[in-house]
Parts: sequence; structure tokens; C-alpha cells
Amino acid sequence: MPQSSPPSHPVPGDAPGTSAGTPPAGGRRSTLRARVSRVLTGLLLLVIAIATAGWMHETRRAIHEEINAASRVAEQWVNVLVAETLRDRVQGPERLMAYLTAVGRLRANRLEVLDTDGRPIYVSPEPTYKAGRFAPGWFARRLTPDVPTHIFDAGDRQIVLRPDASRAVLDAWDYFTAGLGWAFAAMLLIGLAVRLALDRALAPLAQINAALSRGAAGLFDTRLPSYGAAELDRLADSYNRLADHLDRSRALNVRLEEDQAFARALQLRLEEERRFIARELHDELGQGITAVRAIAGAMMQRCEQLPQLHGSAQAILAMTDQMQDGVRAILHRLRSTAAGAAPDQVLRDYCTLWSGLHPEVGLDCRIEAPAWPVDETTSLAVLRLLQESLTNIARHARATRAEVVFGSEGDALVLRVSDNGRGLAAGHGMHDRFGIAGMRERVAALDGTLAIDTPAEGGLCVSARLPKRGNEPELQHGPDT
Repeated sequence: MPQSSPPSHPVPGDAPGTSAGTPPAGGRRSTLRARVSRVLTGLLLLVIAIATAGWMHETRRAIHEEINAASRVAEQWVNVLVAETLRDRVQGPERLMAYLTAVGRLRANRLEVLDTDGRPIYVSPEPTYKAGRFAPGWFARRLTPDVPTHIFDAGDRQIVLRPDASRAVLDAWDYFTAGLGWAFAAMLLIGLAVRLALDRALAPLAQINAALSRGAAGLFDTRLPSYGAAELDRLADSYNRLADHLDRSRALNVRLEEDQAFARALQLRLEEERRFIARELHDELGQGITAVRAIAGAMMQRCEQLPQLHGSAQAILAMTDQMQDGVRAILHRLRSTAAGAAPDQVLRDYCTLWSGLHPEVGLDCRIEAPAWPVDETTSLAVLRLLQESLTNIARHARATRAEVVFGSEGDALVLRVSDNGRGLAAGHGMHDRFGIAGMRERVAALDGTLAIDTPAEGGLCVSARLPKRGNEPELQHGPDT
């Protein structure tokens, strides 16, 4: 009966091997095309890995069945030879060796004949099928089945039957490499097809990006077409509506800037006209009234004996007094409206007017008279700063309280307007940029400073500081006659 020993696998050329690792991936790219390509490549590699694992499992099972079948046939044949050898102790060993030599090599098995000392007497030749080639060691270890070695006792010698799956494993290796080659070729074709498809699908993004870039530069003349894809069409429609809105807003802002520039020019013209009229009233009409008053006084002195003429002269003198008072009132009105020599009173009047128009905002005015006379230009600038600040509070701040502080600090006039509203970022829109720019221009023209701050407690604080100007005249509110 044959004896079994632990299986061994003396595969020729077997040496430890290492599998080729996947090269490290390159730098991570943020493009959508690269991310989709990476995901698709990963899925394909996963499919290949799963298919390879399944194929190797089935191939190992098939090789095991093949080697087992070949070993059973070889085992039966050797059993017959051993039985004949044991029956004829004289001629049997020679016939045994003759049979083994004639057969040469059994299919998928290796034959060895050993003497009583274990020295080899005969070893079957190496296979001629794909001679000299062997599968890599790691691959052979994965697919070589566990088939035991059989030892047969033939009297003065032993026959060792060792299963040899190297040829079947080599065939599997050839199939494996060919299959991997086709798989990676298919991956390249699929990758190329996907790249072309992605290029076609993502082509509209370049057009969208160009439109957004022009929009960022303030140009909203580009409109995106329909792309036939629901997602891109929604994006294009949203951009087109945004561009239409921004285009209208830009046109409105341009018109508003032009209107404000025109209004400022008109206001300056009106102020010049007011000053001109005030000067003409003071110089021409005032002097004329003074002259008439002098003539009427002279008539009174000379006509004391003529009651009628004396009475007329008195009437003329009284009328000149009334005319002087009227002219003085008109000049005061013209000068005050144009921000004349008393900015504190002008600011109080405007605060009173503004409070009446906006009773929902509690206005606290702390206005002090400057320590020195102020020229018309500075007075007008202070008034315009107050008007712009309170207008912004009424339009945008949503404040419930506001405070106005005006007075002189050192050698400068200081105006502070604060509120408890939403602040600059939330409360002021595109239109206010021009108002703030106008305020800065007025302050800069007088060599002053303008600060717009958001206090920690909220709201907004506009603070203007205008330095004292040299040789500021003490302005007249009316004729000095």
C-alpha cells in the first residue's frame, strides 16, 4: 500500500517575488474632470480586482481537480507495476525500471526511484511543454493546489510520485497576463471615451466662466444660451437674470450719479446766485435806501416851517426804516439758507425741520456756537454734511435714535452724527456711495478729515473735523446802514 507524506512543492525556478505596486498618485487636482476620472479609474480597478480574485479562485479549483485526476491515474498505474515487481523478486525490478524509463514522465507528476538508503536511482525527465518557463513565485503559490506526495514500497527500492502543477500554473499565468493586457487596453479606451464625453459635457462651463469673469469686471453684456441640460440651463437662466438685474442697476446708478452731479452743480449755482443777490441787495438797494434816508433827514431839517413837507419827509424816513428792516430780513434769509456766518443756528433750524419730517426717530441735538467767525464755504460744508448724514439715517439706517454734536475743539470745527441703526454694511446700498464720496470731497476740499465708523454697540457714526481757516471774515447778515 502506498504511504503518504506531507506535501511539498519543489517548483523549479520558484523564488520569492514581489508584486508591482500601483504608482503613487500625482498631485491632487481640483478640476471636475480630474475628479471624475479618478472615480472612474478607481471603479474600473475595483472591478478588475474583483474579477481577478474570482478568476484565480476558480482557476485554482480547476488545477486542483486536474492534478488530482492525473495523480489518481498515475497512482493506479504505479500500484500495478509495484504488484508485478513484488511477485517476481528476480526479474521484477529490472522490468520496473524498464517500464519507468520507457514511460519517461507521467502527466502532471514527477517520478523518483530511491534505493534503501534514500539515494535516487531514477528521476523522470523535466517537462518539454513550455520548457524553461515558470510562473512567478507569488502567482504559483496562489494557484498551486495542496496534493499529497505518494510513496510506494517496491521491495529494495521506493517509488515517489510527486504531483507537479507547474505547467497548469504556467498556462494560467499566460491567460492571466493576456487578460490583464486586454483589461488595461479596455480601460484606456474607456478612459479616452470618458475624457471626450467630459470635454463635451463640460465645454459650457468655460463659456459660463468667461461670462462670470466679464461680470466681475463690471461688464454684463454676455447672455448664456440654452445647453440642453437641465442643470446647465438652470445655471444659465439664473446668470442671465442676475446679469439683467445688475445691468439695470448699473444703468440706474450711472443715471443717479449724473443726477446727483447735476444737483450738486445746480445747488452750487443757486448758492452763487443767492450770494450775488445778497451782495446786490446790500450794495445797491442798501446804499439807495441809505441815500434816501439821508435826503429825507435833510428835508426834515430844512422844512420844519412847512408842515406838509415836514410830514412827508417823516413818512419817507419811516418808510426807509421799514425798507431797511425788510432788506435786512431778506439778507438774513439768503445768508442763512446758504450757510452764512452762523452755522450753529443753521444746523439747529435744519435739525428742527428734520425732526418734524421724521418724528419716528428721536433726534438729540447738541450744537454750540463756534469760538470764531466761520466763512460761508465752511458753514455750507457743515450744513451739507449734516443733511447727507441725516438723509442716510432716514433712508437706510432704520434707527430709533440719532444724535448730532457740533462745536469747536481746539482749532477745528467738529460735527458728529450717530445713530443706533443697522450700520454701514447692512444699512447702506449702492446709492449711498455717491453721497459718501461727496462728503469726502467736501471735507478734503477744506483740508479736513472724515471718519465713518461702526461702534461696538451698533449703528453708525459719521465724524467730520474741519480745521480753522486763516483770516476767516466776520460775515454780515444784512446792511450795516
